[in-house]
Amino acid sequence: MEARQSLRGKVAIVAGATRGAGRGIAAMLGEAGATVYCTGRSTRGNLSSMNRSETIEETAHIVTAGGGRGIAVRTDHTVESDVKALFDRVQEEQNGQLDLLVNDVWGGDPLTEWGTPFWRHSLDNGLLMQQRAVHSHMMTSYYGAPMMTARKQGLIIEITDGIDYRYRGNLYYSLAKIAAIHLAAAMAVDLKPYGVTSVALTPGFLRSEAMLDHFGVTESTWHEAAKIEPHFLMSETPVYIGRAAAALAADPQVHEKTGQALSTWGLSEEYDFTDADGNRPHWGRYAAENGF
Repeated sequence: MEARQSLRGKVAIVAGATRGAGRGIAAMLGEAGATVYCTGRSTRGNLSSMNRSETIEETAHIVTAGGGRGIAVRTDHTVESDVKALFDRVQEEQNGQLDLLVNDVWGGDPLTEWGTPFWRHSLDNGLLMQQRAVHSHMMTSYYGAPMMTARKQGLIIEITDGIDYRYRGNLYYSLAKIAAIHLAAAMAVDLKPYGVTSVALTPGFLRSEAMLDHFGVTESTWHEAAKIEPHFLMSETPVYIGRAAAALAADPQVHEKTGQALSTWGLSEEYDFTDADGNRPHWGRYAAENGF
């Protein structure tokens, strides 16, 4: 029961909480007892351009059902007025308290043309990817950081793909994901005098709702996807990165990690948590063993 209450009284914003890693993080913060503002563009009756069925209201319900308090706030994090209104609301409703900000806004999957050199890739889509996945993170932190520095405490987590600067197979995708790592490192320097922590966090092969749909499987039949993609056997659910984020938020010594790029598999060993099925997938070791 202690783990479930480790974030009782804490206030979090998960930007991009509609599905995938964001939903998993929001859910696990709720399980730990936090109040979680679940933001994104997809609401009931008003889905985003991603045209998927998941909504922030569903995520907020999951947070509340898990033991926290979920609050859905429709926010387009590429629109400054939306972002400012979000933080104004949290400032008022929580008396200035913000303990955790998770930047998980992405929206780049339908924009990425894998196997296409950058000069043949849609430039509009490549630039839109930076707007959705980099500019949005910068804008959200711009308005979130003052709430944290005023109280001289808080944690910002940049969700990304990978823990280093190596090329990720597509220039625009790679630029967006590496930018998140550098954002965490650069913000950490500015925030350090105020006692605020900034880190990047990556999952391994994420078994998201969209990925399950891509392979035509469900969470109960996901092993079948290995017939198409053998590496999928090392995939992890959004719960895994959710538990990683919750463990970081509950760690009183988390500031020692400021500026670092962290992983689900590394933190699972340090904080001793598992994925939803009780397993502990280690994508880092698996990738090294398979040469990628």
